[in-house]
Amino acid sequence: MNFEQARFNMVEQQVRPWNVFDENVLAMLTNVKREEFVSPEYKAIAFSDVEIPLPGGQKMLFPRVEARMLQELNLSKKDKVLEIGTGSGYVTAMLGKLTDFVYSIEINAKNKEFAVSNLTKAGIKNVSIIEGDGLNGLAAKAPFDKILVGGSLPVIPQTLKQQLKVGGHMVAVIGTKPAMHAVHITRIAENEFIEKQIFETIIDELTGAHQNQFKF
Repeated sequence: MNFEQARFNMVEQQVRPWNVFDENVLAMLTNVKREEFVSPEYKAIAFSDVEIPLPGGQKMLFPRVEARMLQELNLSKKDKVLEIGTGSGYVTAMLGKLTDFVYSIEINAKNKEFAVSNLTKAGIKNVSIIEGDGLNGLAAKAPFDKILVGGSLPVIPQTLKQQLKVGGHMVAVIGTKPAMHAVHITRIAENEFIEKQIFETIIDELTGAHQNQFKF
């Protein structure tokens, strides 16, 4: 299989049509080898417009959704980032290359082990993968410049919002199937947030999100 041609097609046919024009994000899609972040049996579909299964039972996001969420964060090299849901480590790797440091929380032990292995092979060193429930964020390392939530939530927990710096940004998908949409949240003051709907999509719920929604 010609991975480079498949990668090019992914960017040109899936990602760009989804209004992803940020050159830094597009460069990451070219430079970070997606086929190295999937299980061997899925390498042939690493660039397809599908959600690829992970060892722990969850799935990777569609490439177009990954790219659009990264673009919406408006990342910079000085950013300290919190990622909820490490998955395969693919998005974590791109975050690491685009920012200063990434803390990523993964609830599933198999996925964490898979991600750590993938990130080590890729030479990504400015990330810390933590096994645990990311619904409450990572208060010990807060505040964060950017927060990316890699699974859907019925609503955004207030505890997560409070871990954003003033001026910081969060991208997440909220709602319940079949009605979900991605949102961009900006903290503009100590107790003031602006929330903007950015696109409609359906992705799997974060593990435990539905059971914990009464706490939000």
